[in-house]
Amino acid sequence: MTLQPITTSTSYTADRAWLAALHGTDSTETVTLDVSKLNAGHTQASTDTAQPYSRVLSGVPVGKITASGLYGSFDPAASDGRQTFAGLVFAETLFAPTATKVPAALLWHGVVVAAKVPGGIDTTKVAPSVTGPQIRFV
Repeated sequence: MTLQPITTSTSYTADRAWLAALHGTDSTETVTLDVSKLNAGHTQASTDTAQPYSRVLSGVPVGKITASGLYGSFDPAASDGRQTFAGLVFAETLFAPTATKVPAALLWHGVVVAAKVPGGIDTTKVAPSVTGPQIRFV
């Protein structure tokens, strides 16, 4: 019997239409996302059978969950810490179907096109902060 290894690759291009300028993209922070606290419009399931990974979309607004220190979708109506805007996921991140936590890059300083944020964002619900994220919405 002979074995012939087969290699496949898939490439994805991040949609960063929400990013208005490169300012701040050189100083992202590493955070961990809680998959159970991400909204359906903020993730995309894979349809590729060769690579059954889902992905967190680039530009997802997040807040820090107080009890766990993990991050989830920003939600002004939440009471677990996610009601405070922390920034946006900078780069799309792949995760396995059974994953509960996902590492991600957090853009906390920069300029963002609010109308192009995945799932949308009500900028009137984002409180300005001197010590927190420094995002200017246009």
